Amino acid sequence: MIKLIEKIEGEAKLNFSFKDNKIDDVNVDFMSTRHIEDILKGKSPLDALVINPRVCGICGHAHLIATVRALEDCYDAIEISNKAKIIRELTLNFELIQNHFKWFYLTIFPLFGLKQNVMKAVTPSQLMAKAIALFGGQYPHTSYAIVGGVVCEITEMDIIKLQHYIDETIKFFENNVLDVDIQMFQNCDNVTKVMSQRGDLVEILKLIEINGWLDYGKSYDRFIVFGESSYFTKGKSIKTRVTNNLFLEDIKESEATTSFAKSVHYHGKYYEVGPLSRAMVKKTALIKDAHRKYADSIFTRILARVCEISQLLLHTELLIKELDISEPSYIKPKSDISSLNASGFSAVEAARGTLIHKVIIENSVIKSYEIITPTQWNLCGGVKDSKGVSQKAMIGLENIEIAELVFKSFDVCSVCTTH
Repeated sequence: MIKLIEKIEGEAKLNFSFKDNKIDDVNVDFMSTRHIEDILKGKSPLDALVINPRVCGICGHAHLIATVRALEDCYDAIEISNKAKIIRELTLNFELIQNHFKWFYLTIFPLFGLKQNVMKAVTPSQLMAKAIALFGGQYPHTSYAIVGGVVCEITEMDIIKLQHYIDETIKFFENNVLDVDIQMFQNCDNVTKVMSQRGDLVEILKLIEINGWLDYGKSYDRFIVFGESSYFTKGKSIKTRVTNNLFLEDIKESEATTSFAKSVHYHGKYYEVGPLSRAMVKKTALIKDAHRKYADSIFTRILARVCEISQLLLHTELLIKELDISEPSYIKPKSDISSLNASGFSAVEAARGTLIHKVIIENSVIKSYEIITPTQWNLCGGVKDSKGVSQKAMIGLENIEIAELVFKSFDVCSVCTTH
């Protein structure tokens, strides 16, 4: 039985087979591609700063930051001011927050028949878009980050506006998502306490409980994070054991047989990426408690993503206090990138998980460019004896409607995946 999954960025085709009235197998198929990696070949390295943010209209800023970091990695030495680093991290955080709100209200809520709440996505999304535009000049598809820093000069008035956007977003969170002080939610370590509150998050979690879906959506219970920031921690978690030593050369891609989405694995194993992975590696107390009770289920996955909204909002306030606007936004590199014969790598945490960019520059142009997206980690098609993360999470479910909920709990981005 074939199910076309829409109301995502792009579309995906799920081909289900059943045995004993349960899903026995499912093939995930992304049906078209735009060949961004091929378009980049032969281009000037700096062209990637304009092309790559257009890989996706939802996480274009993550692609910009991944691009500029990969290009900067081609230098033996390059200086970036702390101001530029903070601005890049701030805007990336804003994009993650915006994505999380959109996913929660536009993707998850309708699957529970709560379509009346979808318009709630508008307010926080607009606030975060304005915050990004303060630095990037526009949103989406900004190219304000360049090799050596950023091209924006912010003022004290910009900081005042920025704090207002954050304050209003926090107010929206407390009035709608969870009716509790956001700092209290940040410090909470007991999922039962969360369930005793009111708000849109609790409504969804209680519906999962009432419908008997607490065990649904479990996969390998393996998590990985390659992107690092002042908040996110690099590492992998198997069950509850965390290891921080990761090696890039152990990431492997293989072509899928029927889909334009490549299969990505680490040490030959599939790992989940995204907010739940980041919380497990960071050992976030509330998510660890939920994981002890419900493992890597849709309950824990949804809670982790909403929890990350509050974490990033509060962390962003700390970053603003560290921002010294008297520092230079841009420090010119000592050599021209067009004179380099080099390779560069970057890993950043996008809304859906780890995003990786690899570039090889030869004779002043891009020889090859490789992009590994979060959806490739989570939604790739495995093989018979080794299913992909989302495939394993859907096998054993009773019907396609529940499988769609599980599938979308990972968040699906077809255009990123089929670049």
